Amino acid sequence: MYNGKFVSAVICAAGASSRMKTGTSKQLISLGDMTVLERTVLAFENDCVTDEIIIVCPESLTEDFAALFKGERKKPLRFARGGLERQISVRNGVEATSEKAEIIAVHDGARPFVTSELIKNVIADGEKYGCSTLAVSVKDTIKRVRDGVVVDTPPREELYSIQTPQVFDKRLYLDAYDKARRDDVICTDDCRLIELYGGKVHITVGSYNNIKITTPEDIAVAKGILENN
Repeated sequence: MYNGKFVSAVICAAGASSRMKTGTSKQLISLGDMTVLERTVLAFENDCVTDEIIIVCPESLTEDFAALFKGERKKPLRFARGGLERQISVRNGVEATSEKAEIIAVHDGARPFVTSELIKNVIADGEKYGCSTLAVSVKDTIKRVRDGVVVDTPPREELYSIQTPQVFDKRLYLDAYDKARRDDVICTDDCRLIELYGGKVHITVGSYNNIKITTPEDIAVAKGILENN
């Protein structure tokens, strides 16, 4: 719990992993002596603020994922069915949380290097502001390009790379989701729902090690992080 509020972690592991080009879920790739998903879940089992863990996964992989988490766990752990879009998957995960849940922390299953400290920090800000996300300032100059031509160079100091967990007041998230469904709006970023319907998203300083494993190149980076920690 955080400040007496029940906190549910929704770990989204329902993606198709098409950019990994391995023919298998990136969640099941081994990093050292654990899979990517096991490392991700372990971070939430070891933190001192979340009360339960919901893993959202493809129905076809539920048994494979469940096999990773047999036996007694430190916290209640359940599975929810993934949808065709991330937005639907996250909603399914939120619906599977406890009725006591007041704060929802949505995290990518393929971000195995999130730490207990990062989780606690972003949940504290999410509880305070209603919505907060981990993020890091970009290191490169970013260009907006149209038809192969640069049209704008946004000030780098205003640009952040968004990570997860993204933390929401449960009622705020559900209200934004229902409005998006009414308006037939699909967002690939969960915080975007809050932005679209007038809410403000707070930024919590993340870590450059909190990478999302998406392509084969990311595996090499992940192994380097693992070796140096």
